[in-house]
Amino acid sequence: METQKTSTSRNHPKGLPFLFLTEMWERFGYYLMLGIFFLYMKASKSTGGMGFDPGEASDIFGTYIALTYLTPFLGGFLADRKLGYINAVYIGGTLMGLGYMGFALDGILPFYISMALVIIGNGFFKPSISTLLGNLYSTDEYKDKKDSGFNIFYMGINIGAFVCNIIAAFMRNKYGWGEAFMTAGIGMFVGLIVFTIGLKHYKLANVLKPASKEDISIGKLFGVVFLPAIIAGYIGWIIPENIFGSDSTDAFIFACIPVIFYFVSLLVKAGKEDKRPIAALLAIFAVSIMFWAVFKQNGTVLTTWAESYTDRHVTGKAETVASDLYLADKVTYQQDTINSFDHNFKLIKENGQEVKTYGYPMYFKNSDPATLPAEGQSIYTANPELFQSINPFWVVALTPVVVGFFGWLRRRGNEPTTPGKIAWGMLISALSCLVMVGAVYYSMNGTIKVSALWLIACYGVITVGELFLSPMGLSLVSKLSPPRITALMMGGFFLSTSIGNKLSGILAKTWYNYENKQHFFLVNFVLLIIAASIGFALLKWMNKIMKEKGLH
Repeated sequence: METQKTSTSRNHPKGLPFLFLTEMWERFGYYLMLGIFFLYMKASKSTGGMGFDPGEASDIFGTYIALTYLTPFLGGFLADRKLGYINAVYIGGTLMGLGYMGFALDGILPFYISMALVIIGNGFFKPSISTLLGNLYSTDEYKDKKDSGFNIFYMGINIGAFVCNIIAAFMRNKYGWGEAFMTAGIGMFVGLIVFTIGLKHYKLANVLKPASKEDISIGKLFGVVFLPAIIAGYIGWIIPENIFGSDSTDAFIFACIPVIFYFVSLLVKAGKEDKRPIAALLAIFAVSIMFWAVFKQNGTVLTTWAESYTDRHVTGKAETVASDLYLADKVTYQQDTINSFDHNFKLIKENGQEVKTYGYPMYFKNSDPATLPAEGQSIYTANPELFQSINPFWVVALTPVVVGFFGWLRRRGNEPTTPGKIAWGMLISALSCLVMVGAVYYSMNGTIKVSALWLIACYGVITVGELFLSPMGLSLVSKLSPPRITALMMGGFFLSTSIGNKLSGILAKTWYNYENKQHFFLVNFVLLIIAASIGFALLKWMNKIMKEKGLH
């Protein structure tokens, strides 16, 4: 009776608010950096950017977000066996904070070192803080509230992701790129301070997992997975010419081969009882790659659409508020300058030769002639990174709707199985591509800017797909994985996300090759339709496996 009284009087563990705020600040820094990263890379050096070719920037962006989802596999494994979750959070958070601040430094070397720090840091931080939270709910007092605890935690992620882009726009408009990146780093260290304040509430949750005889050792994991991956990646980097479009893409794809081979070997070596569940999980991993390949174009193609094809002109009271808060950038119309720009580059003379310099503004290039200001007149345009806040807004707004919809179907006995939800999520996500096909049509193939409502609608549709697919993927791993390799199979889920993220950069790079931009979004639509079709084709088989395991 006493236990029940305590359970009802204290709804959640005392450590939850501290982990919630730690994750909120960490995601604030991560998504602030991510929201301006692509813009920073292709901004001209004269404005403090890197001046990269937009295609090259897309490739780097895809590689970066791919690696941030690949390292949690190793970071989580080390936290499980050697470091402990608290130490891993401190190591990861510190590396990430230093990485964000490093982007404020000039030069290509600090740029790549900073990327490496964030990639490695995220590998330690991301799995460790989630595991700490899960361990807080492992007691009988709280385990029935685990789902709601993670829902609250997920809100922290999206609050941080929503707010950060507003701060990013303010900092880069008022101060500059470097100050914006410094703000991301400060946010990360604020998160570590909050984590330290609440340390006493989750010290007991810092329980390392003892290895059993069946588990793979750290030495073997390095020997059979990571060392071959490093060697293969190096071969991909140095191989003459480019097989898949760039050195970084070749290196990433080559490095994934030994890791994929390892997961296939798990299926081959599995016993009769485990073989079918592992096969189902590998099938879901393969299908979900296409979702991430399209979804993660929010930082590249959709940011480009916001920057160059969306009417961002703020007028009236909105202009006053946006300019006062430094959320809008001042752009001056000059006819001769606009006519000399094309595809975000300008031809200049260097050593007697014409070369392209990237990162020049082209906002007026495709503006409606009827709306153009007078020569020399300035207008205010909303920062393109602000559109990165639309997805987290929709997550917060639509999560209760999606949860309520599944509850309504459950009461009627029609709720889809977890694999069914994933397949439907893929199909719904495909519809977001058709929204952008409509946007291109009404923009007359980008010759005239269109309303921001097109992007808002696109993000709304794909967010519904995300809510059907992303949480369900993690749920399926926990349901179907043999207990002794659950962590490894979770790593497999992150691997599929990582490959999808890299593919998003490869696809984004092709954006510049399409004369008719509708064809780009139609290709994305077809890829998702194929993936959804495979998901539905495998549904009967996967549902049978779920039923055999006593799951729904």
